[in-house]
Amino acid sequence: MVICARPSFPTMLWRGVRRRCPWCGGRRAFFTGWFAKQETCRTCGIGWRRGDVGFELGAAAVSAVICMGLLVVAMVVGIVLTLPDIPVVPLLVVLGGGALVLPVVVYPVSYTVWQAVDLTMRKPERADPTVPPPVP
Repeated sequence: MVICARPSFPTMLWRGVRRRCPWCGGRRAFFTGWFAKQETCRTCGIGWRRGDVGFELGAAAVSAVICMGLLVVAMVVGIVLTLPDIPVVPLLVVLGGGALVLPVVVYPVSYTVWQAVDLTMRKPERADPTVPPPVP
């Protein structure tokens, strides 16, 4: 694993939003497909989870925040644009469709954004495992 200079938090977040490695900025660093990921970055070799058992929970929370935020914004815009006679059923159909599609679209972004947050809280060290040990 290559330990390079620590990037700033906004830089790591921006890299995560673009599905790049938050640490080195490598393209297609962890994802080989939309849902398929590998354990280490192809560029710098940093581990995906770095031995943390709860990594997926943080990524799921980021996904929920992004999806709920976008749905609330869409709902407010839909209500404001159609005042005073709000078409409730079409609005619910559009928002329901968004609630089904958004988590699929946001999946890889939520993981790389959460990794940016994780790397900010826990700077990688040479002793970090690249692949988590098996659970007994």
